[in-house]
Amino acid sequence: MSARYRFRETWSVPAPPEAIRDVLLDLESYPQWWPQVVAVASLGPDDARVLCRSTLPYTLDLVLHAVSRELPAVEVAVDGHLHGWVRWELTPVPTGTEMLLEQEVTVRGALAPLAALARPLLRWNHARMMAGGRAGLIRRLA
Repeated sequence: MSARYRFRETWSVPAPPEAIRDVLLDLESYPQWWPQVVAVASLGPDDARVLCRSTLPYTLDLVLHAVSRELPAVEVAVDGHLHGWVRWELTPVPTGTEMLLEQEVTVRGALAPLAALARPLLRWNHARMMAGGRAGLIRRLA
């Protein structure tokens, strides 16, 4: 059983791509608008340590490394409890921006042995986190 997860979803956000990119790049402000991001510490100009906790009682400890900051895509490499990448493709539309999220990660750490068996529960937990992020981003940009 694989501990690899792939996610793909689209958000419509009533703001221009440049404004969204600026918020996405400001990792240290994430705890102010994304409820499931509990702490962020800068590790340098391209790296940050991020602690995330969604609905399940487990905190992910991640290190993010900037891969791309230029529109149309914002991308980070992910290490720590998860290993892989996250990419946002930002496309202008008449109502603002369509944000395509693509994420591919492998679960590591204490959660890894259960990751394949608990797949539906972990996918649900991820969906809860992303819903919090979407709502918080829209509030932040309002």
